[in-house]
Amino acid sequence: MKKIGIIPLRKDSKGIPGKNKKKMVGRPLFTWVLTEAIFSQLDEVYVFTNDLEIMAFVEREYHWTTKVKALLRNEENANDTASTESTMLEFSAKINHDYDILCLLQATSPLTLATDINKGIEKITLEKFDASVSVVKTHRFTWNSDGTSQNYDVFKRPRRQDFEGLLIENGSVYCTTKEAFLESKNRVSGNIGLVEMPEETLMEIDSLSDWTIVENVLIERQKGMKSNQRIDFLVLDVDGVFTDGGVYYNEAGEFAKKFDMRDGMGLEILRQNKVEVAVLTSENSKVVAQRMKKLQIQHTFLGVKDKFSFLKQFLADKNSSFDGVAYVGDDVNDLANICSSGWSFAPANATHIVKTHADVVLANNSGKGAIREVCEFILKYNKKYA
Repeated sequence: MKKIGIIPLRKDSKGIPGKNKKKMVGRPLFTWVLTEAIFSQLDEVYVFTNDLEIMAFVEREYHWTTKVKALLRNEENANDTASTESTMLEFSAKINHDYDILCLLQATSPLTLATDINKGIEKITLEKFDASVSVVKTHRFTWNSDGTSQNYDVFKRPRRQDFEGLLIENGSVYCTTKEAFLESKNRVSGNIGLVEMPEETLMEIDSLSDWTIVENVLIERQKGMKSNQRIDFLVLDVDGVFTDGGVYYNEAGEFAKKFDMRDGMGLEILRQNKVEVAVLTSENSKVVAQRMKKLQIQHTFLGVKDKFSFLKQFLADKNSSFDGVAYVGDDVNDLANICSSGWSFAPANATHIVKTHADVVLANNSGKGAIREVCEFILKYNKKYA
């Protein structure tokens, strides 16, 4: 069965301007659910948008997978009054209804995981439902506007552990067969299965205060998923880690950066001790490429904006995970990897937000022994796994 995911994005947002592109934990909001979709059972994932900037980002950043595609959305289906169903129907027609299962994913649900998507799909493929919807169980007591209770007896208030609770749609994942969708023209219809997600996924992002709450939940979730093991990979940013963050320019552009020679020796010793080194930077710098070649770092990746997604794929290819990674970064675009890697490090002169969430704040500044300090930490730490 061909399983297709759609992430509909509008260019404009009234509540939070530019919401879909606004950085949550250092990444554009929509990339959180997109990454999970990539690593789910979906065969293809379409970012369906009228925002040309997002389309260019998708086409540039996800060249490492054939699953992701950007498709232009009609303006009449991208205004405030357009329904999600009309957008889905437009999308379905544009791909000539070439799917068996259609999965609607919402960018404003960054806590969605690949497992949630898979459960939605399996309600159809394994349990033979026509559609599925993600829900959250809440133990809140609800009331009617006339002052009468909806779901409990006020004279027999149940204890939380005895209260079955309510299932509430959280707006994260909807799956449907093609037949059910085209017949009903609705995201779910027929015999509908329920996929329960954690209670915190009920939070919607409609205001900046909502944004802050969800971002903090996401950070703590990523940290909570960590577990310690032997460090097999050291992954490094460049500017603000290898260098002091400065760059020398002339009329031809960038021509010089300053590197610490002692860092290079530390990395060589690490490789001798079976720790692979990778460099991941958002900049496309010839100077950096030359320096990494000199250091014989084969895993050098330049011009990577979505570092989290790229690193997740790199580790999958290596049959590894974030647990085996030591990550060094200094700024907000490193934050997702800082929060997710088994061990994370921030140079002494890193930005405040990175130092707040790193496992270790180094004694040395970037470009002045920070990497060498990390290398020595890893060598000592890995001895327990010898």
